[in-house]
Amino acid sequence: MSTQAFEIQLYEKLNQFFFEHDYLLMVDKKQYRKITSSGFLNVIFTCTSYENEILLDVNIGCRNEKIEQIAQQYLGNSRDYWGDANTFVISIGKFNDSKNFRYKIQTDSDLDDVCEEVRSFMLTHGFEFLETHSSLGAINRMFNATPKLSCKYVYNQSHRRFKGLIASKLVNDENFRDLFEKHQRGLIFSVAPEEELQKFDRLMGFLMYVSDN
Repeated sequence: MSTQAFEIQLYEKLNQFFFEHDYLLMVDKKQYRKITSSGFLNVIFTCTSYENEILLDVNIGCRNEKIEQIAQQYLGNSRDYWGDANTFVISIGKFNDSKNFRYKIQTDSDLDDVCEEVRSFMLTHGFEFLETHSSLGAINRMFNATPKLSCKYVYNQSHRRFKGLIASKLVNDENFRDLFEKHQRGLIFSVAPEEELQKFDRLMGFLMYVSDN
C-alpha cells in the first residue's frame, strides 16, 4: 500500500474522534491540531511504507507561541518551519516507555487495532497531558526541574535548553540565572558547536531585558 493511500484510510478512521475533541485535520502537515489561547496542541502521524508493511509513528505535542517566537530566532531552523515548530513533542511509544516506538501495520485489522490504541491513549492520557502541560508554568517545570538530565519530552536536548531558559524568564523563575549556567554547562558537556554556545549567550543577553508583564 502506498503511503498516501494508507494516510487516507487512517484519517477516515480517526477524523470523527478528533473532531469531537476539537482537533481538526491538517492533511498537508499530517496532523490533527487544536488551536489554544497560547498556541496549539497536536497529534502528528508519520508513516513509512515498505513492501509488505507500513510503520507508523504517532507523536503528541504542544506549541507555546511566546516561547517559540523567541526561540526560533536562535535555533537555526528554516523560517518556513518557524510557525509550525512544537515546543515539546513525544511519541506515544516513548511516552509509555515502550521499546517499540512505531506501530507495524500489515493488514486492515492491524490498522483498526492501531486506531483503537490511539483513541484509547488519547482518552486515558494524551488529551489531559497536553492540556495540563501547555502553560508556561508547566513547560518551565518540564524543561527546568532537572536541568542536568535529559528531558523525555523533546527529541533535541539543545533546543530544550534554549526553550527552558526562555520559559524560566517568562514565568519570572527565581532560578533564572542559575538555570542559565546549568543549561550552558549542559551544552558544553554535549560538545555543542561554538556557534550554538554563542547563540545561547546572545539569548541570555536578550532575555535579561525581557519582561512578560
